[in-house]
Amino acid sequence: MNNLHLRKELEDQEDKTLAPYATRSKDSRGRVYPEEEHLYRSCFQRDRDRIIHSTAFRRLEYKTQVFVNHEGDHFRTRLTHTIEVTQISRSIARALRLNEDLSEAIALAHDLGHTPFGHAGEDTLRELMKDSGGFEHNRQSLRVVDVLEEKYPEFPGINLTYEVREGIIKHETRYDSPVPQEFSQSEKPVLEAQIVNLADEIAYDCHDVDDGLYSRVLSEKMLEEVELWKVLYQKCQQKYAGLNSAQIRNYIVRQMINREVSDLLETTSQRLKEFRIQSVPDVRLASEMIPAFSFELKSLNNQLKEFLLKHMYQHYRMVRMADKAKRILSELFSVYLENPEQLPGSTREKLKSQDKMRVVCDYIAGMTDRFAQQEYKKLFDPFEKV
Repeated sequence: MNNLHLRKELEDQEDKTLAPYATRSKDSRGRVYPEEEHLYRSCFQRDRDRIIHSTAFRRLEYKTQVFVNHEGDHFRTRLTHTIEVTQISRSIARALRLNEDLSEAIALAHDLGHTPFGHAGEDTLRELMKDSGGFEHNRQSLRVVDVLEEKYPEFPGINLTYEVREGIIKHETRYDSPVPQEFSQSEKPVLEAQIVNLADEIAYDCHDVDDGLYSRVLSEKMLEEVELWKVLYQKCQQKYAGLNSAQIRNYIVRQMINREVSDLLETTSQRLKEFRIQSVPDVRLASEMIPAFSFELKSLNNQLKEFLLKHMYQHYRMVRMADKAKRILSELFSVYLENPEQLPGSTREKLKSQDKMRVVCDYIAGMTDRFAQQEYKKLFDPFEKV
């Protein structure tokens, strides 16, 4: 045992190396169901491991980011997006001397509740559930780790720490959704959670450009109207002559991420001083989120987002995929609701104690793209084996 790096030593190391406003694992607000601490892993390391071993995490491999999985092997899935967000989050946390393990755990869990077929799937379930408690993927991610995962005999879910669960439910989204009473409305989440919000934004903006070019939905010529791309493209041409399109794409996307992260680190360091942040309570009680981009880069990012919305997310191929997703999930929902006997036994068992609409919603939200497509064929194609 003397050769092991014990948890207490890890906690002491955090005290020595982390910034005063970073979250210490020993200061966690704990778990819903108290457990004895692990011998050689901190509570946040333990959370990370539980998330990676969850069923919902494995399913992310076959859930859409932008392009449906069968469109091609090289497009990002919800899993590869999650890994990329995690890598960026760790880099930011390390540079700011925050708790990398906590940021990593939040990043790994932030999309566990996402539906099949990306945002089109989420929009469909939101509409279907509007009069039955609603649907929002942050709340569903929390529901996954609190209730739906079945890993332990002692408690439902995977019993994560308060800080990771708070990072999941307070992850910034385009939809406003009330935060459960357990989590204070007035408190900001810790910095480790706040940086995941922006790491997520960096990952999907930059990598959607990459996937858009790879799919040929976008072109280098089209991107010339985007200032962020244009400047880096000119530098690439000056520095490297004769690169092919794949090399240009890889170089510029890499430089985009570097610029985004560097700007975020510089701006956030300034804001930590401006807001006089010296402790975790300072972070929680601040009037606004501390991590941010500079005004210049935020403007450039807004231009990029408008470009992607117009030329990629509203492209006819994306519209077709979204329409198919809505049709598949809506019809599956209707069939399961009208005839629950078509649900698997373990799901039907939940109908004895839970609302039917929520049970069906949970079942569909947990599907991968390909499973939803297979179910659709089984239920509606008379020549498909059931």
